Amino acid sequence: MALDILDLVVESRTDFGKGAARRARREGYIPAVLYGHGEEPRHLLLPRHEGFLALRNSNQLLRLVEGDSKEMALPKDIQRNPLKDEIKHVDLIIVRRGERVTVDVPVEVTGEVAPEHTYVLDVNSVPVEADALDLPDHVTIDLTDRKAGEHVYAPDVILPAGVNLDLDEEYLIATVDLVIEQDLGEDTDEEANGEVPTVAEEDAEKE
Repeated sequence: MALDILDLVVESRTDFGKGAARRARREGYIPAVLYGHGEEPRHLLLPRHEGFLALRNSNQLLRLVEGDSKEMALPKDIQRNPLKDEIKHVDLIIVRRGERVTVDVPVEVTGEVAPEHTYVLDVNSVPVEADALDLPDHVTIDLTDRKAGEHVYAPDVILPAGVNLDLDEEYLIATVDLVIEQDLGEDTDEEANGEVPTVAEEDAEKE
């Protein structure tokens, strides 16, 4: 399923530099720069709350609205402040319908491996090439009844129509193995009853 396009009202930014960026954040904005298609970079201000929600998905397609002007864009780089759970700055790239771009999308798992087997995802996301205005929100791998050694490689990834995987065929996506049960040993009857002999008792028995 392709991601929906989100409208985001923006403003042009005329003050630059770290001081101006800090002021913009204090006033409730996210500083941003829009690049692409041979145009001069445009400095923008995104509304903090709406921008934060819109950019929860790093591949979210945005329709930037400034007065009568509308521009399609994708996030290129999102700088976050993990301590305050906020976005400090965003780089955006202009996109057009029919233009193909490469982005990372999450890998989702369907199906259950064979009984007494388990799996490990070697990667949580993979790079795909798709129409900039029709990006998938995820790709899928099917693990139904897979057994040890039946690993998942790039050609096994299930892709939506029009989407290509930007990986070599031998790229490992998930590993399937037998469940290994560790033998932690069994308690003796004495240990189970809490009757563990002391060192002195053991020495006496030896004598």
